[in-house]
Amino acid sequence: MSAVSAEDVREMVLDALNLREEYDADEIDLDGALFGDEGLGLDSLDALQLAVAMEEKYDVRVDEEQGQEVFRSVRSITTFINAVGA
Repeated sequence: MSAVSAEDVREMVLDALNLREEYDADEIDLDGALFGDEGLGLDSLDALQLAVAMEEKYDVRVDEEQGQEVFRSVRSITTFINAVGA
């Protein structure tokens, strides 16, 4: 698998969580928090949807123990996909 860009991951997040009506891609900071009040305000159901989308699109699985670290930001998701999918 070739390297995945952070922009591709940002697009996957928008599509997987149906956020296109709320956000433009450039509004989502690649290093910004995805969960909590500081970020997009995602919750555990959103994390599950992201995990499924990642498995379908990039053929990578996120273990529960890894989830909090992996889903910290778009860039952390990108780093994970590129490390595991390489």
